[in-house]
Amino acid sequence: MLIKLLLFLIIFSVIVVAHEGGHCVIGKMSGIGVKEFSVGIGPTIVGFKKGETVYSLKLLPFGGLTIFEGDDPDDPDSKKSFRNAPVGARFATILAGPMMNFVLAFLLSLIVIGSLGYDLPVLDSVIDGFPAKEAGLRAGDRIVSINGDKVVIYRDITIWTMFHEGQRADVVYERDGELFKTSITPQYSVEDERFLFGFRGPAGYTKGNPLQVIRYSLTEVRYWIEITVRSISMLFKGKFSVNDLAGPVGVAEVVGDVYESSKESGIFYIWINMLSLMILLTADLGVMNLLPFPALDGGKLVFVIFEAVTGRKPSEKVEGIVNLIGVSFLMVLMAYVMFNDIHRLFV
Repeated sequence: MLIKLLLFLIIFSVIVVAHEGGHCVIGKMSGIGVKEFSVGIGPTIVGFKKGETVYSLKLLPFGGLTIFEGDDPDDPDSKKSFRNAPVGARFATILAGPMMNFVLAFLLSLIVIGSLGYDLPVLDSVIDGFPAKEAGLRAGDRIVSINGDKVVIYRDITIWTMFHEGQRADVVYERDGELFKTSITPQYSVEDERFLFGFRGPAGYTKGNPLQVIRYSLTEVRYWIEITVRSISMLFKGKFSVNDLAGPVGVAEVVGDVYESSKESGIFYIWINMLSLMILLTADLGVMNLLPFPALDGGKLVFVIFEAVTGRKPSEKVEGIVNLIGVSFLMVLMAYVMFNDIHRLFV
């Protein structure tokens, strides 16, 4: 239990440091004063001051904060205040947080792809009784595209069937250097509890040269960003519900499950699977923070873009009220999700 908790804290802290570090570093480079950089929220466990900035570790490991000069309404006005910084500096400082999550995802992907390889969309087998067999696909065929969407890794096929349940698809595949086209309608598999075309992907991973590792690492980041964006879209369409969301407690449980399932394979696979989980989580955090919702980075960017377009600063009062509403909503949502996480632990 202690190891699982420690792994969760390390994973969560690294992701938070990357995100808040992006805000902090770009803010400082842009001439904006940083009052505090913290990992966690709540009471301070330990901290120190270097220059104008207090660096601290907080009690609750549920995020982090970068507090700029001028964030507190009682702060005296100064040239280093966030609100007095040029539009471009504020835009870059806000955007740097989510961008650093994507950078972290890419760096972690380099390690994972460089160690394991990548999953080419080459069929290992075709399942009897499923549409792919009837369409004439065979082991060794390489899937090129589905409904015009390019397939780079085998998991791109998984994305398609996951978010287009039972929809007919025009599949382009390559066999012996020639391209062929067929139409396949995924069939529901009771055993797998999802829709399948009826073929299985490569039995192993393909290792490549450094350039291929870079290319497929970028693909890995794109894959998890796409999963997150599509999931958010399904949430708004009512296909997913708030009850499907997971908070820190749920993430800690997932970390524990991944650790338990990896133990028998040895420390190498524990390491790789934890890094893979970090890629998912940091990419997810980057996307979620870019949503144009009050209090999130995306919501703050909306105000900056409004100022850039109109040449007028939004009212501090209006901006403060909007952000307060956003923070209040997020706190209620976090409490609800955490309650569900804890409830699932005991059900």
